[in-house]
Amino acid sequence: MVTITDKAKQRIEQIMQQENYDHNYFVRVAVESGGCSGLSYKLTFDNEEKKGDQFCEDKGIRVCLDIKSYLYLAGTELDYSDGLNGKGFEFHNPNASRTCACGESFSV
Repeated sequence: MVTITDKAKQRIEQIMQQENYDHNYFVRVAVESGGCSGLSYKLTFDNEEKKGDQFCEDKGIRVCLDIKSYLYLAGTELDYSDGLNGKGFEFHNPNASRTCACGESFSV
């Protein structure tokens, strides 16, 4: 489903420790309408499962996607950049036919 790079794993673990999230929390990745390309990515931490949630695990990190987002994000890699050009999580989505310059939105 969604894979996680080592840098993304490190940043997720830092956030979870800083926020005192226990082992019941997971990363929720979703797609929402919006952004300059039509769809945008959303990443949050959650501890409540919802009907239809799809779970996967990579490098010890549990990732949750709702069924609609799963269709858009299957095969996506979650990365983290702390370089000069920007800091934050990045999505490398093989399903995106077009992305905006900032990388925060896409279309299929």
